[in-house]
Amino acid sequence: MKQHLPSLLDASASAARAARWNEAHDFALRAIEAQPDLAHGHFLAGVALTGLHQPQAAIGHLAHAAAMDPANVAYGVHHARALASAIRLGAAAAELERTRRLAGDDPLVLDTIGEVYYRCGLLTQAMDAFREAVRLAPDNAGFRYNLATALAHHGDADGAEEEFEACIGLAPMHWRAHHSLAQLRRQTPSRNHIPRLQSLVPAAQGKPTASAYLHMALAKEHEDLGDHAAAFEHMRTGKAGPRRLTRYDSARDGRLFQALMDLFPGPLDPAPAGHGSDEPIFIFGMPRSGTTLVDRILSSHPQVQSAGELFNFPAALNDVVAQGAFNGVDDRPLRNLDLAGVDWERLGEVYLSSTRPLTGQLPRFIDKLPHNFLYAGFIAHAFPNARLVLLRRNPLDTCLGNFRVLFGPESPWFDYSYDLLDTGRYYILFDRLMAHWKRVIPGRILEVGYEALVEDQEAVTRGLLDFCGLPWDGSCLRFEHNTTPVSTASAAQVRRPVYRDALQRWKHYEAHLGPLRELLSDAGIAVQ
Repeated sequence: MKQHLPSLLDASASAARAARWNEAHDFALRAIEAQPDLAHGHFLAGVALTGLHQPQAAIGHLAHAAAMDPANVAYGVHHARALASAIRLGAAAAELERTRRLAGDDPLVLDTIGEVYYRCGLLTQAMDAFREAVRLAPDNAGFRYNLATALAHHGDADGAEEEFEACIGLAPMHWRAHHSLAQLRRQTPSRNHIPRLQSLVPAAQGKPTASAYLHMALAKEHEDLGDHAAAFEHMRTGKAGPRRLTRYDSARDGRLFQALMDLFPGPLDPAPAGHGSDEPIFIFGMPRSGTTLVDRILSSHPQVQSAGELFNFPAALNDVVAQGAFNGVDDRPLRNLDLAGVDWERLGEVYLSSTRPLTGQLPRFIDKLPHNFLYAGFIAHAFPNARLVLLRRNPLDTCLGNFRVLFGPESPWFDYSYDLLDTGRYYILFDRLMAHWKRVIPGRILEVGYEALVEDQEAVTRGLLDFCGLPWDGSCLRFEHNTTPVSTASAAQVRRPVYRDALQRWKHYEAHLGPLRELLSDAGIAVQ
């Protein structure tokens, strides 16, 4: 059998290159069966399982490969990637540090290391790796794009613009680069990219991903120039392709929200002890409702650090409570849960330990994953001393804000955002769930209105600090000087002081919002 090993490994690698992951996995397992200590067989099995979105299973194979051949950089990088995908950030960071020392002058390895650092939330280390990859291979458009993105998240708009333009110069149809460049700064009549973007429309036609990035870039630039009719038409065109591909059904989310409410029909009695830490501050709410702004304000306090948008709590919930069955959108695993058997303290401990090494440098840290609003009941019982902050914003502005943005494809939660009425239906579900959490965990959630924060920043900030048990510090009013990298859609906006431009933005699009307004009003939601 061993004489067939090369052909089995070649077949596995060939299938992996074509993203035929089940086939790649099958060939790799046959090679391992023939020779159990075959490092490359375990490596290919791990790569295939990663492609099949099974990071926990992949880790075993990749760890085996890296242990048998610790000098193999590819084994180490893929091992770290699987660890990061499984939200084992501390182990991933340690493996990256080990692998980084072995990387030498291989730009592809360095770029991949940067991507995994990015997944771990270690944005400065990611930028350094991307910068080195670009130094070694300046003609690689993908490397230039990654560096540009990292520079933008660090607030270096000029450096980011230079790198995005370099990327586009090398690859004129790098659609994400065009979109990112449009988002980088406010466009003006004398400085914009509309002619170039418009010239590319024929090339993007019929290609949903290309069309989405290109038309959303045009929407942003037309909006900056005050042409809201053109902006809305480009939004609608850009979102149409992904909407057809996702085939989103709001009934799916309706079942998920209902399952969460059914799990917590009322306050748990007796209340579980949970984990005693008061380190976490959870900031959540509908996306585009001001969560990043509040994160920047609070993380300007000398006792608070921002850990960014962590997927760690849903991962811990899946691990400890749902035994790996919950993917974030399917209600069925939740309907089989019995909260009486939940080890709330362990849930808190698994979550808290998974946030290291991102957290622990300061007494408090912020987890600002917006969709943690789904899990507020679990969070409150796992951490009786944690602070939970809910952002609310004008419903029309919130829905429009979600429709105006292309969210990252790595999250399972944003399929609703490709259609304005689907977004409205999702907002109705959100509003209903928030009212439920207030009844079930009374007094645990501080609700902050985006408009109130903009109108009276100091008063709302004082209330936030008091709720979080933090002493007053004036640096919270100067959050625009906060140098921490920001990796969300608000990265450019939070470099400015509080501004009023986004208040009642919906009025610019009022002619297009009649059906949305009617939908929300019929659900009993005040839209003005």
